[in-house]
Order: sequence, then structure tokens, then C-alpha cells
Amino acid sequence: MPSVFLQGRPVESYPRLAPEARRGSVRRITEAGEEVLHKPCRDVTEFGPDLAALIDDMFLTMYVAEGAGLAANQVGVGLRLFVYDCADDEGVRHVGHVVNPVLDTLAPAGRRLLDDGEGCLSVPGALMDVARPDRAVVRGLDRHGEPVAVEGTGYFARCLEHETDHCDGRLYLDRLSARGRKDALRQAADRREEVFARRAANVEALGR
Repeated sequence: MPSVFLQGRPVESYPRLAPEARRGSVRRITEAGEEVLHKPCRDVTEFGPDLAALIDDMFLTMYVAEGAGLAANQVGVGLRLFVYDCADDEGVRHVGHVVNPVLDTLAPAGRRLLDDGEGCLSVPGALMDVARPDRAVVRGLDRHGEPVAVEGTGYFARCLEHETDHCDGRLYLDRLSARGRKDALRQAADRREEVFARRAANVEALGR
């Protein structure tokens, strides 16, 4: 089994940080309660330098925030797009981006729900158990408008599902009970200062 998949395809090797991050600028990450996070995003219809620059910025912002994925509305842009750099449960690394992502509907017989810890860069510092299918297939386009399909299992499936939720205007908070949501927001309030200090240190470490 290859150790890295780029845009859903195996590659022999890959740098620690995606090359896009070297071209990007750090953007502010939106937080739960901001309107852009709570409404469905628009389809991307223009493929060109502006989209490429947004993807570059999203990769760098994701790394600074120590995330496994980041959707465009998390940097204030209401477009259906996310980037990811996430390992699955077998330690295989998956890197890429998906424009206009859509999750395949999988037959119940071919999947099972897993309750596992999940966080969100827009709910900084909170970690809650969320039930999600253990397998996901996302289809969409790349930055050039070419079709792309990405399949994930375990934690990487969770990442694909989480980021597609963002594009649909949903946070993982929306999948929690009222008590769970309150707990997550309390965790975020308690840990916010620590999280933002770590992000600032990462900006400095990357020379940005």
C-alpha cells in the first residue's frame, strides 16, 4: 500500500507541507456563529488564478491551525471547496482539494457508524464524539475543473464527511445533542486562548 495519496491517487513521495502552502498567505479562520458557516456554499463556476490563490491560502492556514482539513467558508469565502492533509487509520496520508464536493450515498450494508472524537478549527479547542460512517466517497473537481474522486476510510472518511458538511452549511455541532453542543462551546471558550497562542507561534515558525 502506498504511503501517500495525492488527489486520490498514489504517489511515491510527498513533502511535509503541500507545495501550495509555500505560495499562500494566512487567513483568519471563522468561528461558530458567523453567518458564512451556517448557510450552504455556492458552487465554484470560475476556475483560474483567484481559485488557485484561495487554495494556496487555505493549505497554509490549515497547517498553521494544525488541522486535517479546511473548507472555504472557514476562511470567510462561501464557495464549495475544501483542502485536506489527513492520515487514515492505517497511517496512509491523503492530501488534496475538492471543488464542488458531493458525498456518494453508500448502501447501509456496506458501511457502519463509528463514534469517535472530532474537532473543528471553527470551534477551537473542543473535541466531541460524533457518529459518522466509516467509509466515504467524495466526487467533485480539481482547481482546473477536472473530475476528481476521493475515497476514505476511518478517520479520513470522517474528514471528508466533516468538510463536505461545511460546504453544506453544517458544523459538527449540528450533529450533537443540545447538551453536547453546550459542552463543546464551553470547551472552546476555555481553550480558545491556548489555541490562538499556538496558531500565532506556528505563523512565526513558518516565517509568515
